Amino acid sequence: MPHGEERVLRRRIRSVQATQKITRAFELIAASQIVRAQARIAAAGPYQRGIAEVLAEAAADAEENAGRFLGVPESPARVALLAIVADRGLCGAYNVNVLRQTERTWRAGTADGADFRLLTVGRKAQSYFRFRRIDVAESFTGVSDRPTFEVAQRVAHAVTRPFLDEEVDQVMVVSTRFLSAGTQTVEVRQLLPMPEPSGRGERDQEEGAGSHEERSPGQAAAPVGDGHAKREGYTEFEPASPDLLAELVPRYVEAAVFGAMLEAAASEHTARQRAMAAATDNADELVKTFTRAMNRARQDAITTEIMEIVGGAESLRAGARHE
Repeated sequence: MPHGEERVLRRRIRSVQATQKITRAFELIAASQIVRAQARIAAAGPYQRGIAEVLAEAAADAEENAGRFLGVPESPARVALLAIVADRGLCGAYNVNVLRQTERTWRAGTADGADFRLLTVGRKAQSYFRFRRIDVAESFTGVSDRPTFEVAQRVAHAVTRPFLDEEVDQVMVVSTRFLSAGTQTVEVRQLLPMPEPSGRGERDQEEGAGSHEERSPGQAAAPVGDGHAKREGYTEFEPASPDLLAELVPRYVEAAVFGAMLEAAASEHTARQRAMAAATDNADELVKTFTRAMNRARQDAITTEIMEIVGGAESLRAGARHE
């Protein structure tokens, strides 16, 4: 029996060590992808901030004529909800956190009588909502690791077109904000209508007060209000600001969706690197536990054999004395 137990433990150790090699490889790959994802976020930042500032100025110039392009609807009856997750697993609670927040938002809105149109990015969202019998109007897959602007344009078109056609009153996005390598948070943000530029009235009274919340490049919740001083100069719009808003809103949504997808990709790689590092450490502890158990089994087997040899020798001596 001890010999059989030792063989079983040896097989388990080899199996865990093989798995450990895989998790370590995934950890190293994810770590290399994090740096690349952060660089893409930084590269996309200037365009996103620039178009947000232009739209904020156009909205301020349009004033009341901004119409349904600006503000937060009080009680939207029709809402488009976009959830951005990963195509693959092995990244801890990254997917679950976003999907559960999406489901909570969906259930809370439907309980209030709103009609939700759900769109998703990532294969994990398909299986999650299919299991819960929640209809997904449109899904985009195979792009979570390295999102491209072309895919972001398709996603943005899927949520912008119903809004411009007045099929929905509000467009929301649920995704993971990448604040730093150690901090990622799940957020529900409004894409359309564009939120009011924060502190627009205050900037007229307190120039450069710096009282506005700083936002990352990929956040679509507020186009401006990053705490910088009031810009100098005068901007003249052609065509008129309301018409310009209608032309630039799709570009704004494209930039916002692309930024959200880039931050989601960086968060996914970070979560995977963390999960695989924990799996590798757990495998190492498991190998140590199995090794100790195998050593005990080997010692028990050796002790048993020695006792059998000693017992046999004593029997031979006793037989020789009787002769």
